[in-house]
Amino acid sequence: MPNINRKANESSYELVDRLMTVRQLAAYLNLNERTVLKLVSEGELPGVKIGNQWRFRKAMLDAWLDDQMLGVTPRSVDVSRGAPAARRLLNLASCFQPSQIIPDLEANTKTGVIEELANLASRLKLVRDKNWFVGALIERENIMPSATGNGLAFLHTLNRHPEQVVKPFMVLGRSRVGVDFDALDGKATHLFFVLGLKYHELHLPWLAKLPQMCSRPETLSTLMDAATAESIFEALSDAERDLDTSATNQTQPKPR
Repeated sequence: MPNINRKANESSYELVDRLMTVRQLAAYLNLNERTVLKLVSEGELPGVKIGNQWRFRKAMLDAWLDDQMLGVTPRSVDVSRGAPAARRLLNLASCFQPSQIIPDLEANTKTGVIEELANLASRLKLVRDKNWFVGALIERENIMPSATGNGLAFLHTLNRHPEQVVKPFMVLGRSRVGVDFDALDGKATHLFFVLGLKYHELHLPWLAKLPQMCSRPETLSTLMDAATAESIFEALSDAERDLDTSATNQTQPKPR
């Protein structure tokens, strides 16, 4: 039985990580082969040329599809995989819901906070291996602490792991008393945002966006005073909406 299970696991991994031909990829994306060749030759599709033949790694293609659906990369072609998927812009609701919030963390140490939030991600089936996620977050913390000061920390793994992260997500934990998280300002950290990445591109806009959303003292006060996970989610949604409105106003031409 162990051998059978091992072979099944290896077979499953090979299916996820196998190399695909142009014809196989065209069928997978419901495109014609000429379009696939055009996209890869222009650098829009991730592929590698072996001899004079293009080959594609399925896991990387799935990550590329996620980029397209989340609006991380420009969309130059409509793609579908199985049932049509709604295109989701990179907004809060695309990877975050009230169920992904712990309003009152029990942990009082850095490792404890990471484990508690990783447990939540695992229970929600957002990651396939909780122990891997804990280790990957701690690995990043050992290189550079994620606590930026002002009571905030933005945790994420160092590298993209499409095989471990089921879908891009964020979980959030709040500690009213605060936890020593090696913050840059030396103060306790109260709000812990954890990003689950399938690809590098996701954390770049979010690590710029989240601090801006939380930069106003009144926003932080609202987040700390919120009574429930739902009210924390609403406060963040309001902050995101205000930020997007401000950005839109700045880009609109002024009337003459």
